[in-house]
Amino acid sequence: MKFLFSLLFASLFLTGCMVGPDFENPMAPNTDSYTETKLPEKTIETKIHGGETQHFVVGKDIPGQWWELFHSKSLNELIKKAICHNPNLQAAQAALNKAEETLNVSIASLFPFVGAQYTRERQRFNGSSISGQTTPPITFNLYNAQVNVTYTLDVFGGIRRQIESSAALAENQRFIMEATYLTLAANVVTSAITEASLRAQIKSTEDLIDSQKKVLDITKKKFALGGSSRLDVLTQESQLAQNQATLPILQLQLDKTRNALAAYTGEVPSQANLPTFNLDDLTLPKELPVSVPSSFVQQRPDIRAAEALLHSASAQIGVATANLLPQVTLNGSNLGWSAIKLDSLFEKNSLFWSMVSNVVQPIFQGGALIAKREAAIDEFEQACAQYKQAVLTGFQNVADTLSALKLDADFLKVQTEAEIAAKKALDITQAQYTIGAVDYVALLLAQRQYHTARIDQIRAQASRYTDTAALFQALGGGWWNRDTPCKPLETEEVSPP
Repeated sequence: MKFLFSLLFASLFLTGCMVGPDFENPMAPNTDSYTETKLPEKTIETKIHGGETQHFVVGKDIPGQWWELFHSKSLNELIKKAICHNPNLQAAQAALNKAEETLNVSIASLFPFVGAQYTRERQRFNGSSISGQTTPPITFNLYNAQVNVTYTLDVFGGIRRQIESSAALAENQRFIMEATYLTLAANVVTSAITEASLRAQIKSTEDLIDSQKKVLDITKKKFALGGSSRLDVLTQESQLAQNQATLPILQLQLDKTRNALAAYTGEVPSQANLPTFNLDDLTLPKELPVSVPSSFVQQRPDIRAAEALLHSASAQIGVATANLLPQVTLNGSNLGWSAIKLDSLFEKNSLFWSMVSNVVQPIFQGGALIAKREAAIDEFEQACAQYKQAVLTGFQNVADTLSALKLDADFLKVQTEAEIAAKKALDITQAQYTIGAVDYVALLLAQRQYHTARIDQIRAQASRYTDTAALFQALGGGWWNRDTPCKPLETEEVSPP
């Protein structure tokens, strides 16, 4: 026993070496800007709802619940519901739990394996087989208590490198979960904005259809009095039918958007009980945080997940290297007590033990261990390239969104001016057509121009909201500022088929 514990204690001094590379966090790109041109301090303003000036605030932190900046209670409640019930988030949570338990399994390899065994055996021997003489049979009980101890010394750090790799994989899964959380919140916000935009487009189209019905009535009356041709009536009927035909398409898009919202909340569309969204009920955030590029790579969940995979791949090089070196195992498999009487089982004279030390040095395995190490190096290089691509994609996302936000404001201003001009032109043309001052062709052209301008204005409004949400998503979503990590409800128990 003393010898065993002495070896275990001495092994602590033999485990200071860890072969393989020590992982270092990659450096962030050496840049102080996301976009090729200098970012303006603010966007231009348009005097309509959703046309407010937005200020770009460099270095401003992102709130953990960034969607609350839209000031929509219905939206906040819907995202909360989605976080609690979304199956993808529940699956990500289960995967994280699995990764953490796998890490615990790896950590357990550092400790000795200790097992206990107790047996009671009833035996009968023929006396003649023992003494060679005719004697009565001997019957007795044999009690045996035994402890098995096996310990693998981590002399070259292979076990610790495996633990390092498992910890990195758990970290990877944690950030995959954060990315799933962020994507879910962004999808709900974007779908709610899309619904609001579609409702506005449907309302505008219905207003145009009502106006065209009135014009058709006037045209029919003028035709009855000889003031317009049959062709004018047919043309107006055709235009009215074309605009009516766009309503089912818009309604289908609206239904699909709401069905997607139901799926995000973990419910079927018929039972989702979703709120309705309108652009007028959403507030455009006026201050837009722009993270410092040097800290950006630590904020994006997908970049952090790629970094964790890179860390795991680095540790696996150490594991493969350690497998090329001697493996030392201590085995105290026969430490125990044996007696024919239970009350004397643990007496000093009943003790027996044996200890085995085992050193294995791989000599020839057809080059398998060397190939595994080379494969681990290749995997590290692959993970390194994937990490670089994740960083490039992240910076591209932010640059695209910042450019879009500036141009969205410019586009909304132009489209609002176009909508105002087209509305005035339509009102004048309708009045002139009623008294016969202009022909039908002029009225038809004015109707088309106004409807197109109005739809483009609605879409421009919605783009400012969706691109604002995209910026929060591109910058990482503020997961580091949440009081508690994302935690969906437990999945319901499912019976096997």
